Order: sequence, then structure tokens, then C-alpha cells
Amino acid sequence: MAETTTLLTLLPVTAGAEERARHYEAVRRHIDALLEGETDWIAAMATVACELHHAFDYYHWTGFYRAVSDDLLIVGPYQGTHGCLRIPFSRGVCGAAARMRQTQLVPDVHQFPDHIACSATTQSEIVVPVLTPEGRLLAVLDIDSDIPAAFTEVDQRYLEQLCAELGRRFADTPQR
Repeated sequence: MAETTTLLTLLPVTAGAEERARHYEAVRRHIDALLEGETDWIAAMATVACELHHAFDYYHWTGFYRAVSDDLLIVGPYQGTHGCLRIPFSRGVCGAAARMRQTQLVPDVHQFPDHIACSATTQSEIVVPVLTPEGRLLAVLDIDSDIPAAFTEVDQRYLEQLCAELGRRFADTPQR
């Protein structure tokens, strides 16, 4: 693992598109340095969740749900208060991202059909699938905010790039 000494400041939800993009680029460089040579999928998820959670002021729950079957997610490494332990593909925002294999950008979770309230304070959410190049679902990256409409297309673009890279790097992770 490469040593990194860069301490990133917390990006506020009020940051504009350009400032968000610059911050994501710095966070990504930091994550890439930390994961250099890492081959363990669990260690990588834990590192990514930690780094993201501590870089953005509007990230209130940050973590992964692992795909353990064709219809079930189980909580993986995360930062924040307790999350749901198991989420079927048929339920909630995480289930929709897993089932559809598409990012779910939800400005108001109370308007999302069948939203699972793992935390009563969550107002908005973004969930990005982690797919291998062949399309196998490894996990979903779930980020919740206690602020309505906290996530933008900039967040989506950079998180999708990160998850695509994780899917490529860990494509050989054993099935379930």
C-alpha cells in the first residue's frame, strides 16, 4: 500500500459542480493510492467507504451491500450508524439498483416507492452498482444523506467511475 499524507477537508453540500468535481478527483487519487496493490475485496470496500465518508460533509451513511445471491444483498463494510442487515432485490433503493443494475439518484427518499427506512433521518440517497465487466453484480455502494437533494449528477458521475473501477479490479472475486 502506498503511504498517503493528504488530509482532505469535508466538502459541504453547498459546493458547486466544479468544486465537487475537483474534490472527487482528489478523493479518487487518495483512494487509488490507498488501494495500490490491494487484492482483498473486503479491505477495498472498507477503505473506500471510510475515505468517502470522511471527505463529504453530506455523506451520513456510506457503505456497501454485498450481492450474496441472485436476489439478496447483505451489509458489508460501512461508516455511520447501523444499516439494514439484509435487503432483497425486490425492496428499496438498494434493491432497485441491484435489480436494474443502474444507479439510483433519489433526491427525496420519501417519494421512492417501497423505500426501506434503515435510518429515520435519511432524506436523500444515491446507490451505485458495482459490476464486473461481464455484468456480474458484486455489490452496491449506498450513500445516504440527512439533507434533502444532497446528491447531484456530479456525485453520480464520479461514484459511477469509482464503482466501475472497483468492478474491473475485483472481477475475480469469488461468486458469493
